[in-house]
Amino acid sequence: MIARPDPHFTKVVLLNNTSKSLPFFIFFLLVLLMFPQGTAFAADAPFTSPNNWGATGLMETPTARVLENGHFRVGVGYIDPYVYYYGAVSPLKGLEVDGHITEHLGIPTTGPGWENYGNNKDKYIGLKYQFLREGKYWPALALGIMDPQGTRLYGGQYLVASKQIFPFDFTIGLGNGRFGKVPLPASSETIKVELFQDPSQWLSDAQFFGGVEFHPTPKLSFMVEYNPIKYDKQTQDPVQKKYFQDAVPSKINVGMRYKPFDWAQLDLSYQRGNQFGANLALEFNLDSQLIPIFDIPYREKEEYKYNPLAERISHGLYLSGFRDIGVKTAATEVWIQAANVRYFYNMKALGVLLKVLDQILPADIQRIHIVLTERGIPMIAFSALRDDLRAFETEVFKVPDFLSLSQMQTDVYSMPDTKKMHRRYFDYGLKPEFQTFLNDPSGFFKGRAGAAAWVSLEPWKGANFTVGGELYAWNDISSSVPPLPNPIRSDVVYYLEKDYTLSNLMFEQIAKTNYEIYGKIAAGFLEIQYAGLDAEMATTLLGGRILTGVGGSLVKKRDPDNPLKLISDDLNENYKTAFFNTRVNFKDLEMYVDVKAGRFLAGDKGARVTVTKSFFNGVQLAAWYSFTDTSIFTDTYNNGYHDKGISLSIPLRLFLGRDSRTLYTYSISPWTRDVAQDIGHRTALFDFIGRNTSTFVNKDSRMMR
Repeated sequence: MIARPDPHFTKVVLLNNTSKSLPFFIFFLLVLLMFPQGTAFAADAPFTSPNNWGATGLMETPTARVLENGHFRVGVGYIDPYVYYYGAVSPLKGLEVDGHITEHLGIPTTGPGWENYGNNKDKYIGLKYQFLREGKYWPALALGIMDPQGTRLYGGQYLVASKQIFPFDFTIGLGNGRFGKVPLPASSETIKVELFQDPSQWLSDAQFFGGVEFHPTPKLSFMVEYNPIKYDKQTQDPVQKKYFQDAVPSKINVGMRYKPFDWAQLDLSYQRGNQFGANLALEFNLDSQLIPIFDIPYREKEEYKYNPLAERISHGLYLSGFRDIGVKTAATEVWIQAANVRYFYNMKALGVLLKVLDQILPADIQRIHIVLTERGIPMIAFSALRDDLRAFETEVFKVPDFLSLSQMQTDVYSMPDTKKMHRRYFDYGLKPEFQTFLNDPSGFFKGRAGAAAWVSLEPWKGANFTVGGELYAWNDISSSVPPLPNPIRSDVVYYLEKDYTLSNLMFEQIAKTNYEIYGKIAAGFLEIQYAGLDAEMATTLLGGRILTGVGGSLVKKRDPDNPLKLISDDLNENYKTAFFNTRVNFKDLEMYVDVKAGRFLAGDKGARVTVTKSFFNGVQLAAWYSFTDTSIFTDTYNNGYHDKGISLSIPLRLFLGRDSRTLYTYSISPWTRDVAQDIGHRTALFDFIGRNTSTFVNKDSRMMR
């Protein structure tokens, strides 16, 4: 029988062990932390580089420093017999989340079906929270949690303090598990944090660690650390038996860091008294553009100034990134509706639209009415006096002044009848497609690369017919793991191993009524595995701070060998879902929490919680975790399991130098489980509503300038 790969992100944790041979080292660091001299800096920079495994630290040990809010890093660390492939991000100020895959060199994975897997690998996720920022007279303090669930090969928790006496940064910490006297036991699906759940055990196991980093120039620094890890006692570590039967020669590690660019860094080190190490890291700011965005503003040519007003406005808006444009004039007022098809943020689009109007509208127009639409659905209504617009565009009024004299509303649900110009009945898209299939026993890294295309028809307001397909030039996806009984998603490999597929063929209708109540119904081949019906209703509360609604689906599984067939024609063989959905927006943090509670595809009932962090440039990071009653599953893999995963959404505008609404999403989640599964939704109403609520419209209004 082939064992199933661990579907979790296993978190890499460091073992700490205290030795009685370092009292002076610890005493020296404590004195420096408690009685600082010289100039102290409250910022963590420039001491925010990664350790061997990707967390901010020295070499094997962490510091109390964290990545700057909004920054992320990726890298590779090598110290024989480990190779770490890591990533880390700071979604909130003071919080750092890191994850990595540890490859154990020279330790092949054995067993039937694992012949092509290669070296043994472990997955890890951890976090560090700096709960006290450094001050003039006190150090920065941080709490770290490593690998709290699953195998916990490198699990543990630590408390650590760091203090700058520039250009030095001194660190001392105390940790258990990987840094402690004994390794921690596996926890399966239970999250264990001994520091909170069993403080006495944590303290009895914990050992000291620490070090110093010296930063003489912006590009160069030097490190020395005391590493307490007792590699020979870490018997759960796959490499221990082969490489660490005896204690390592030294617990003192030394190294240097070279930073040729702001975004790149190379570390070289000598660790354990017998090994050379290297670490390459790349760091980026998610709150800034890689390439500055510049959209050429519209300037009306002289020959167009003699055309009718409606024609002039629609032409200017068309060239500025709008479609489905309607213009109506009556006496001294003008009504305009338009669909934004270019700008990632609707308030940016509104600002562009106003600039076009300011240069075109004649003097006899005194009031302007604008409605921005999505698939013909009115989303944002805006009204202002012409004179106020002129004062805004000439910078007499700032954005708050202009808005205080204008009207903005998101509960609009009807519009004046106007003749549509530049009507977009058909739309299409073509994009490169790259999908990975990781951690299968038949090979750790598999995937497919090709192209995905779609064509849609929007015949009337809110309606959409879509057909989409995928074609792959390279595809080596396969699995030696059989699906579980009554599979929901654990048979997805049968669909992914195809070189071409009909990804969807469906009809979708969206409607909006008063009180900002939205409805959606969809039918057809909804996604790669399921076909049937999908329905949803949603509304906004407290100005959009809360979204709430209900949804459900009735679907059948598609035949992986025939894109136009279902596996069974028996109507009784179907899958049903029913959910109560809630989203809570934290606008100041640019975060939201989704809770999907109800019945999932397999019939398990419970909830899935998703936390999403948005950044100014449009990048989104999300993580989810489920809590469902898995007693309906008879197999040991699903029973007691919690579905989990992460996703990263990257807007194309990040790389273009111009605005775009195109978004690419990459997700990592287990494929060998059927717990807490839902169908894929082409349009989820919460995402359709998005930032088109009064709460976010007011916040995003700064983009109008």
